[in-house]
Amino acid sequence: MQLKHYLQFTDLSREEYEYVFERARWMKQAFKQYRQYWPLVDRTLAMIFDKNSTRTRLSFEAGMNQLGGTSIYLSTRDTQLGRGEPVEDSARVISRMVDLIMIRTYEHDILQRFAQHSRVPVINGLTDDYHPCQIMGDIFTYIEQRGDIAGKTVAWIGDVNNMCNSWLQAAEVFDFKVHVSAPPGYNVDPGQIGLVGTANFEAFCSPHEAVKNVDLVTTDVWISMGFEAEAEQRKVDFADFCVDAEMMALADRNAVFMHCLPAHRGEEVAADVIDGPQSVVWEEAENRLHTQKALMEYLLLGKIQDT
Repeated sequence: MQLKHYLQFTDLSREEYEYVFERARWMKQAFKQYRQYWPLVDRTLAMIFDKNSTRTRLSFEAGMNQLGGTSIYLSTRDTQLGRGEPVEDSARVISRMVDLIMIRTYEHDILQRFAQHSRVPVINGLTDDYHPCQIMGDIFTYIEQRGDIAGKTVAWIGDVNNMCNSWLQAAEVFDFKVHVSAPPGYNVDPGQIGLVGTANFEAFCSPHEAVKNVDLVTTDVWISMGFEAEAEQRKVDFADFCVDAEMMALADRNAVFMHCLPAHRGEEVAADVIDGPQSVVWEEAENRLHTQKALMEYLLLGKIQDT
């Protein structure tokens, strides 16, 4: 099988996602029924963390275990990567000892350089530019809850960050639309994230206008890791961008609310929204586990004909 990495959402086609989602559905059902499925016995996943995490580590580590494989946690603080070893050298060594590598880091360039010198598939666990695994789980969740996402409209409210970038890429792959509403100075740069055009997104000054009649409302923290120095200014800039019940009421009556977590209730989202009946954040969090299991299986084994 040809070596394939997963560094941004556009690295897989819609057809490949549909296959991965079907596998995720099957794996989730097997998990709920306590049925053992170990296709990755004797396979090892190296997890390299430059950024701390709860959900990324847990979902990849538990997922690899549930597939019969093993995982190794590596913090850059505890490895030679944290002492100045070239990324390229680390990639050459680590990829000779494991079967799959997941990296969660800051600069996307680091991930790309690592992948260029890796002999095994590399997965983006998060960079400052993209968070494709989260959006993969989010779209799987929407399909699970409401059906096909093609032709639907998603409202992204708040910081134009890695999550927003991956939502915009996903819109082109699955042919839906994203309404982006952010304060002045926090604008989408289509060229930076490689969008083919602007047909799949629209920018709004007013978050209330952005959410009107949409099918999904989503947001993220205002201060991502690495931007702590801007915390006070960002709280001022984003003060009118909290997704509250009034804003949520403008969306379609069947709309769902998503958040990649961790959430700051009272900042980017009101408690009665994230804990309310339209919120699917807990299903969304769980589905990271199952979609990533399906992704790892696909990158290592290709398409499975029968299980």
